[in-house]
Amino acid sequence: MFDLMGMRALLTGATSGLGAAIADAMEAHGADVLRHGLEQADPGFDLDLGLPGAAAQLAERALAAGPVDIVVLSASLQIRARWETLSADDVERQLRVNVMAGFELLQALVPGMQARGFGRVLSIGSVQLARPHPDMAAYAASKAAFASIIRNLAGQVAASGVTVNTLSPGVVRTPRNVDALADESYRQRVLSGIPAGRIGEPGDFVAAALLLCSREGGYITGQDLLVDGGMSL
Repeated sequence: MFDLMGMRALLTGATSGLGAAIADAMEAHGADVLRHGLEQADPGFDLDLGLPGAAAQLAERALAAGPVDIVVLSASLQIRARWETLSADDVERQLRVNVMAGFELLQALVPGMQARGFGRVLSIGSVQLARPHPDMAAYAASKAAFASIIRNLAGQVAASGVTVNTLSPGVVRTPRNVDALADESYRQRVLSGIPAGRIGEPGDFVAAALLLCSREGGYITGQDLLVDGGMSL
């Protein structure tokens, strides 16, 4: 199960946290993995997706290595601030990274998948569609917007053998939130909303990602799979 031999995968935001865990698992299952990130990325893949033209450049560099069979969109920008104080620039930056960059990558990579009759697209979403954080209104909105794009695209490309899904984590212990979770009172408030009674680890999401990106997952498309310890209930 989940043999990815012979497949090439491009993963954005794959040098830490959840993206890195998925990239490691894909390599272990035989995929040729291209890792994008701002630090410790594969050579030439350290592009800032918040800059105009960066997504198109990333796609071009990935395709230079050969056809891309799998794309995992894990890179995102999250700015915590009350909605009353969030600047227009901060809203636009989150939309640029979390929506436009992913959309441009799909425009560049999915047509080739369709032509070959196989492809897997996986967007890393967020439990915030169901449980929005009061200090992340723009971030939650960007995730909701991209989830809509994924669902829209899924129906249009399904007949060509391309699946398009979202995998939405709950609270995960990653470098992004390690400082917040170090605050014991905050951590206890978070845990009180998770029926499973624990914070998720990056490895908790690997099996679901492998399923959705594998040949065995070929009849699953247009879905948003929540892996959140029951937080969205």
